[in-house]
Formats: sequence, structure tokens, C-alpha cells
Amino acid sequence: MQAAIQATVDFLKLYWAPLLCGVVIVAVLPLIVGYVVLVERKLMADMQARLGPMRVGPHGLLQPIADAVKLLIKEDIIPEDADKLVFWLAPVFSVGAALLAIGGLAFGPAFQIGVNLNIGLLFVVGISALGIFGIVLGGWASNSHYSLMGALRSAAQLVSYETAAGMALVSGLLLAGTLNIKSIVEAQGSAGVWFGFLAPVAFFTYLVASIAETNRAPFDLPEAESELVAGYMTEFSGFRWSLYFLAEYTNMIVVASVATTLFLGGWLRPFAGIHWFTLKGLNGLDLLDLFPPLLILAVGAYCILRVPRQPTRVQQMFMLVVAGLCFVVALVLVGPVLLSALKPAMAEAVKPFYAGIHGGFWFIFKVSAYIYFFMWLRFTIPRYRFDQLMRLGWHFLIPLSIINVLLVGLSLIVGSYYHLQGWALLLATTPAAILGLVAALIILGIEQKNRARQEAAAAAGFYAG
Repeated sequence: MQAAIQATVDFLKLYWAPLLCGVVIVAVLPLIVGYVVLVERKLMADMQARLGPMRVGPHGLLQPIADAVKLLIKEDIIPEDADKLVFWLAPVFSVGAALLAIGGLAFGPAFQIGVNLNIGLLFVVGISALGIFGIVLGGWASNSHYSLMGALRSAAQLVSYETAAGMALVSGLLLAGTLNIKSIVEAQGSAGVWFGFLAPVAFFTYLVASIAETNRAPFDLPEAESELVAGYMTEFSGFRWSLYFLAEYTNMIVVASVATTLFLGGWLRPFAGIHWFTLKGLNGLDLLDLFPPLLILAVGAYCILRVPRQPTRVQQMFMLVVAGLCFVVALVLVGPVLLSALKPAMAEAVKPFYAGIHGGFWFIFKVSAYIYFFMWLRFTIPRYRFDQLMRLGWHFLIPLSIINVLLVGLSLIVGSYYHLQGWALLLATTPAAILGLVAALIILGIEQKNRARQEAAAAAGFYAG
């Protein structure tokens, strides 16, 4: 017994940090997802000239808590002819795969569960792709035509766009030369340029494919309410339905984090490692380090300006509390920068704190911008038909991604021959991107001609009949 206790203590001493990160992810991520949904509803309301949720708490900020309580106490209904065991396990499988994929990501230089995982990016992509089994099993176990149709649509959609997304990731990995998450970010830091600039076609391909992978509008065909009631989630209610919902939004965070890591510099600030307008050893671009505290200060000042306009005393106090929290966060963000500038001797001592705090801010900022683009598309573009979705994946994105991989590889060979590094590598990758765009236009032209020919043949057959 004592040996077992000692082994447990030794294990905790060795792995306490990853375990703590895992507990934080499992405990905090559902709350984050709830407020991402609230932000989405607020943005939708703003684009439609409405206010959105306003009743529960100040400015509706307690709405996610109310929704979670409602889903927990809602009646759990299982169809009579459903496969009850599979019906119970399917949503757990989906959300488990999504949460496990988070473990391979690095949200900053000091926050990662799978530290120094040599196949980090491959692990994240592979585990997140397993979530489709939960959708397929849920649709099959429901014993419903609508659910089964939505599950089959989701499987076909994932297979189609996972191929294009994988080829886009290969383009980025050619530039990084590694699958290790931290090494990918460090490669962009040492080069001084984000891979999104060097491989813009790959970034665009992954962006479109990631929208389809997460079943987001305009590619939300597996749960098209105008056709399939609610798709694979039709027979699920209460807490089981919320698990599918949690898996979808967690997958959004996963794909946004992968894009941020591989194409947007990870936790690096813009133009990190580039020296411009250097004066007395100070880099002019280091002024970008003041952006995070200034942004938070601006949010706090805006909250104070809005205090007199609040209709109730509670809302006024709430705005003051938010402003105070913003000022505290801004002070934490500006502290390492000011100490490094005022006392250069302390620069090395505060460097880990600066890297962790500012790195986390920049990573979350980029992921938030990526998810905001998802939301903006949902409120702007109408839903595709399923045949249009398949045609876009197989006839356009996959050929384009394959051609782009070849062009990126050729540009790297040319860059290596002429010893091009960093931004100078754009001299080789820019022509490759232009050729990729030309290839995209050629593919679109061929596709339009084939579609016109098919429509003409169909019309001729209709009138002949």
C-alpha cells in the first residue's frame, strides 16, 4: 500500500502541470463555449439590428449559465426503438475526441498538455477527425431517417474536406519541417514571417475546409433544419444534445488553433524577430508589445463611458467591475514590458513572464478573430446545396490543394538554391501563389463548362421525353 502511495506521489510530482492543464481544459472549456455562443448571438443580433439576450443578468451575461441549467434539468428522452447503449455513448465519443485534441495544442509557450510531442500536429488532426464516429453512431442509433441522413451527410462531408485540409497542412509543414507544435511556432519566429504569407493558397484552402469540417454555415448540411429537422441531433435532447453542441464549438477552437499555429505565427506577435528603425538598441516594432495593454485599457475606458447610460444600478455596478478587471489585466500585460524598458538588467528575469502572458494574449486574439470570421460567414452567406458542397470539395479544393503542394515544394527548392530565407522567400513563394490562383481559375472554368454541358443535356432529355 505504501509503495502504491509513493508511486502515485512520484507520478504527481512529475506530471502535475499537464494534469492541471487537463483539469482546467475540461472544467473551463464548457464555460468558454457557453460565452462563445453568447457572443455569437450578440453579433447576430447586432447584424440584424436587435439587442440579443438581455434578460438574464446584466446585458444578458448570465444567459449561458441559465442555458446550461435548463439543459441539465430537461427531460432526457430516448426513442423506443433506438440502440440505447450506442445512443448514450455517441455524444460522449464526439465531445471526448474534441477535448482530447485540445491536449496536443499549445496555447502559449508555457501552456500545453502534450509537451514536446514530436507528432503534435498529426495527433491533433487525427484525434479531432475521430469525432465523426460519434455523429455517425448517433445518427444510426436514433433509428430515424432524418438522423441517419444527417449522419451520412456528415461522414461524406468530412471525408471530402479532410483531404483538402490535410493537403493544405502539408504545404505549411513543408515550410516548418516538423510536426512539433512548438517547433512550428519557433520556425516562424526564426524566419520572421508567418507561413500564411508564404503559403496564402494553403491558408485559404484550410480556412474553407475547416468551416466544412466543423459543420458550420454555409456548410451545415448535416443539421439542415429546412431539410432534416435537426439532422443527426434530431432525436437527442437535454444534456445529450448539449454534448454535441459542445463538441461542435470545441472543434471550432481546435481548427482555429491549428490555423493559428501553422499559418498565423502561434503566440508570436506580428513581425516578431524583425528589426526596424533601431535606435539605441531599441527596436521600433517592439512598440507592438504595447498593443495588448492599450486594447484592454480601451475596453475598460469604454465600459466607464457606458456607465451613465445603464438603466439600473446593478448594470452600472457591473460595468464598473468589468472596467476594474480590464485595468488590472492591462497592468499585468504592461508590467513585463515596462520593467524590461526601464531596467534592462531585469530583461532576462522577466522574459519568461512576458512570453507566457503576451504569448497567451496573442494566441487567444488570433483564435478569436478566426472564430469571428466563422460567425460572420454564418450570418452572411446562404446555405449550399449538398451537391454544390461536394462539387466544391472534390472538383475545386482537392485539385487546388494538390497543385499548391507541388508549387510550394518547387518554391522551397528554388529558395534553397538561391539561399532565400525569411521575407526574401516571398520572391519564390509569390510566383507559386500566383500560379496557384491561375490554376484555381482554370479549374473553375472547366467546372463551369462541365456544369453547363450537363444542364444542357438534362434539359434536352427533359424536352425529348
